[in-house]
Amino acid sequence: MPRPLGELEDAVMTRVWKWNRPVTVREVLEDLQQDRSIAYTTVMTVLDNLHQKGWVRREAEGRAYRYEAVSTRAAYAAALMNDAWAQSDNPAAALVAFFEMMSDEQRQTLRDAVRIAQGPQDVGESAEPAENPENPQENVAEKGEEKNPAAPEERTGR
Repeated sequence: MPRPLGELEDAVMTRVWKWNRPVTVREVLEDLQQDRSIAYTTVMTVLDNLHQKGWVRREAEGRAYRYEAVSTRAAYAAALMNDAWAQSDNPAAALVAFFEMMSDEQRQTLRDAVRIAQGPQDVGESAEPAENPENPQENVAEKGEEKNPAAPEERTGR
């Protein structure tokens, strides 16, 4: 399970991801100094730690290094979500709870992402997947598992 980045690690990686090119400690330092007081050696240590943890690769350039992200912020976020989901003893209920936290715009983004991940459908095949991603609670019930008490249709007052 990837450990979430600490606050300073995230601030450094945000710049590395945003710039999408090999960066020096000095470049990251100068950008970070716009928001906070921070020493060159602190940024150098953070980038070295990120290298040791596998988040960045580095290439020597003279007496310094240039650092580059190994993966994207999207891949990092996806790994965190996947690991959090895997920790649940009821993945379908966890997804239902997650969906309920989403805004309408986030749910539409999720629908679009599912369509992209599924790829083009063959002619004659149903565009609907075997399970219903709009209501994973139905899938749980069909498999004979207990329904989530937090499911919208079971709550009162809605």
